[in-house]
Amino acid sequence: MAGTANKSKWTLLLVLLSGIVLGGFIGYLCRDISWLSWLNYGQTFGLSEPVVLDLGIMLITFGLVISINIASIIGVVIGILIYKKL
Repeated sequence: MAGTANKSKWTLLLVLLSGIVLGGFIGYLCRDISWLSWLNYGQTFGLSEPVVLDLGIMLITFGLVISINIASIIGVVIGILIYKKL
């Protein structure tokens, strides 16, 4: 297949992350528009409170929250299509 040698896993990761971020941002912007508010429908999950590890001389805080909405899923699909075109 032509062009396969130039594709890398890092390019795929970058395109997918860009699709997630841009899709989430578009969903956030559309939340107040009545006929586009469905783009912001989604789920948030992760650690509700950060986990704190106190080592005496160092305090480390771990936390992760993932928010997925319809627009970010559409962004991932568009990212995959763009990656296949590269």
